[in-house]
Amino acid sequence: MASFLSFASAIIVVLSSLLSSSPWPADSAAVPFNPHDVLPLLPRQVAWPILNYLHSAVDLLPTFVGAASSPNDTLHWKGACFYQNTAWLEFHNKTGSEFGGGTLHIEVSKAHSWTCMDLYVFATPYRVTWDYYFLSREHTLEFKEWEGKAEYEYVKRKGVSIFLMQAGTLGTLQALWEVFPLFTNTQWGEQSNLAFLEKHMGATFNERPKPWVTNISVDDIHSGDFLAISKIRGRWGGFETLEKWVSGAYAGHTAVCLRDSEGNLWVGESGNENDEGEDVIAVLPWDEWWEFEQTKDDANPHIALLPLHPDIRAKFNETAAWEYVRSMEGKPYGYHNMLFAWIDTVNGNYPPPLDAHLVASVMTVWNQMQPEYAANLWNEALNKRLGTEGLDLPSILVETERRGLSFDKLLTIPEQDDWLYADGKSTSCIAFILEMYKEAGLFDPVASSIQVTEFTIKDAYTLKFFEDDLSRLPKWCNDADDVKLPYCQILGKYRMELPEYNTLEPYPHMNERCPSLPPKYSRTANC
Repeated sequence: MASFLSFASAIIVVLSSLLSSSPWPADSAAVPFNPHDVLPLLPRQVAWPILNYLHSAVDLLPTFVGAASSPNDTLHWKGACFYQNTAWLEFHNKTGSEFGGGTLHIEVSKAHSWTCMDLYVFATPYRVTWDYYFLSREHTLEFKEWEGKAEYEYVKRKGVSIFLMQAGTLGTLQALWEVFPLFTNTQWGEQSNLAFLEKHMGATFNERPKPWVTNISVDDIHSGDFLAISKIRGRWGGFETLEKWVSGAYAGHTAVCLRDSEGNLWVGESGNENDEGEDVIAVLPWDEWWEFEQTKDDANPHIALLPLHPDIRAKFNETAAWEYVRSMEGKPYGYHNMLFAWIDTVNGNYPPPLDAHLVASVMTVWNQMQPEYAANLWNEALNKRLGTEGLDLPSILVETERRGLSFDKLLTIPEQDDWLYADGKSTSCIAFILEMYKEAGLFDPVASSIQVTEFTIKDAYTLKFFEDDLSRLPKWCNDADDVKLPYCQILGKYRMELPEYNTLEPYPHMNERCPSLPPKYSRTANC
């Protein structure tokens, strides 16, 4: 690999030096070719390693450069290809409609090479479109008619949002090449997920000694014991990788153990797929759940058992826990509040280039493509935060702006555990467990001032609820491993790490205002 990189780098440097003497007619400072631009001319085995080094799946995310409004308020920014750019919006009524339309004027110049181009995404609450620019000149983007008074008024006040694909054309294609395998159920996909987490989170994946499946004695598992699960391939592996990256959690799914009055062991899980393919809350016999994870879960799950501390276990009200679990069994997975546990602050939870503008635009795209799915994910939850009912996403954005409340601030309003959605209470995998803990008395005496729907998976395993004396862990716990973890990894090739495990005592309004930026994901005190 090193020889390929050295050889390819030398070729690029020579080409750039030889070609840079020829003038670029529009931008005299530009060279005919940029090193990034000539990579496709090289053999694939040379070009792709360099592209993998230069770009990543994160480069798929566009960067908000600003909002273009009237000619009196021209927007200026530096692009990936063109270093000098301006934009302004002209309102017109070429169609003779009630509210008319508009022309977005974009002037691009100072290209850094002859062969580069810039890709852009343009958005209002009612539409998303895109365009690319290759030549230094003024370009236009037409909006023939605004979608009624609401879009017209919104654009007059807020303008059209502009997002730049920072990696450019080639970089974006390479980013697609990196993100695609995250969701593939192959060895390639698994290694891609590991590489992404190593690169963007600083995670490590050290191989454990065999056997990778623990011979468990179920007599040592108790009600309330926590199961942290990390999937690293296939559809769920890809989703979990992105979830880990934005939240800082080193696990992507969770479940909890429960014993019934006859001593039988069960597993409660929000996000178990039923026979109709729906993700629901389920209570399964331990043997059935454990066999599935070992033999049928093709996402290569890694699982750690986190036993409760004896003092915490003594507080655990098993009857109350079962009452809560039975009341939730069969209900849908908590999609309504899944997003909001991650976003606590205006700008301290978005790994660059993510930001609230991009979140709003992604919501707008999904709202157009899959309105029912989008409504389930965030529309109802955003209505809760506004105290409104039934508003669709464009109306939510307009209402937010009308109240003088920024959208990024709206996203930070804490979820409330007692909010009822159209399909009942909504709990993600971790909210389901922590709500059960809450009902079972583990958060007393501060339970009334804690909203567990604001907790991420990382927030859960950092709670000081778990065993801290290795001598009290079951004898089979990490028995074959020379590294003695403070919890029991029971499945998986790679050793699971849970940074800050078992360190935080519960306190009022916990995890409602916490930043979470990679790679350290540092949190402020008492956030």
